[in-house]
Amino acid sequence: MVDLPNQVGPMCDWPQIKAVDGALDCLKHLSLQARCHLATNAEESTEVQIRNALQRAGLSDYISQVFCRENLGVGKTDSSYYPKIISRLGVKASQVTMVGDSLERDVLAPMSAGLQGIWFNPSCQECGQDIKSVEQLTCFIS
Repeated sequence: MVDLPNQVGPMCDWPQIKAVDGALDCLKHLSLQARCHLATNAEESTEVQIRNALQRAGLSDYISQVFCRENLGVGKTDSSYYPKIISRLGVKASQVTMVGDSLERDVLAPMSAGLQGIWFNPSCQECGQDIKSVEQLTCFIS
């Protein structure tokens, strides 16, 4: 989802909601091979509100579970965030890949918890590390 400027409060209540370019096609493709979940750091939204925003954007059908501050009790900056998700999923950390646009919160933090991480990096920033990255979400579609 795109964080639109000057919008406050839960995303589901914003006048306009926008999915990241390529997100729908990416999720359609990936959901044929794996369960897709959302791990968000949204502070102002409940799980139900997040699900409503996903519904408005046409993405909800492809997201199995939503993990957020409300249902985990912690945000992405807490070191227990990703281990809590793994515990709820009942899988090994190495079986989970996190894709996100924040190098620190969506790639490095999950990797330190044993997950795989892929940086969605449309601006092609250098990170100086051995990090997998994609410039477009359609890169996941073969």
